[in-house]
Amino acid sequence: MEDISELLWDASTEEIKQGYVYNGSSEEYICLVCGKGFTRGIVYQDENIFYDAEKYTRVHIKKEHSSMFEYLLNMDRRLTGLTDLQKSLLNYFHKGYSDIEIVNRFDGGSTSTIRNHRFALKQREKQSKIFLTIMELLEEEKSVKKVGFMSIHKTATVVDERYDITEKEKDEILNSYFKDGLDGPLKDFPKKEKRKIVILRNIAMRFESEKEYTEKEVNEVLKGIFHDFVTIRRYLIEYGFMDRHKDGSSYWIKK
Repeated sequence: MEDISELLWDASTEEIKQGYVYNGSSEEYICLVCGKGFTRGIVYQDENIFYDAEKYTRVHIKKEHSSMFEYLLNMDRRLTGLTDLQKSLLNYFHKGYSDIEIVNRFDGGSTSTIRNHRFALKQREKQSKIFLTIMELLEEEKSVKKVGFMSIHKTATVVDERYDITEKEKDEILNSYFKDGLDGPLKDFPKKEKRKIVILRNIAMRFESEKEYTEKEVNEVLKGIFHDFVTIRRYLIEYGFMDRHKDGSSYWIKK
């Protein structure tokens, strides 16, 4: 399964805006929303129109995911830092509504309040640019020892210090708990939160991202990993790696 979260966090601002990245090793244009890849050199057809791989990736994003603006705006608040009010305002700004139209939509308030929100969001944009520049300079500074951190999956239910996990720590945890290799069984299930996240992330990658599983099928996969498969299944859902229908009729990997 392609690790979409890692692709998203490693992508540049421009790549995130366009909604896809190019993977040179596989020669694919990969959608940052669902991870679907389109191979360079192959011609794709849609409604009797033929597209090269990159153009078809754009068609796919528009048809399947509407727009990157909507997708990013609707990401979890812990990832965007936006309140529901700010999300609503940004959506109205994006649609070109005037301040008075927005006031009418909210059925109250004043145009001066909307202008204040516009100003506050512009200030936040400036602050974000400065912060992003600082972080880029930090990465480029050769005298600073670079420490790579494990990527945070986009569907994480809580994002806090538990995710301060370096790639080195991740590898050490995986090697410690999967003695027979990363595709083998789990020696034990850890109590420490950081270790849980690393272990669950590895287990989630053993499921196909585009497939829906019955509870029995999920159990069969997990039984081959750890004897207490019910606990593992519960934690996969609790930590945002997997979701299911309320009646338990099907399970799937969250994207």
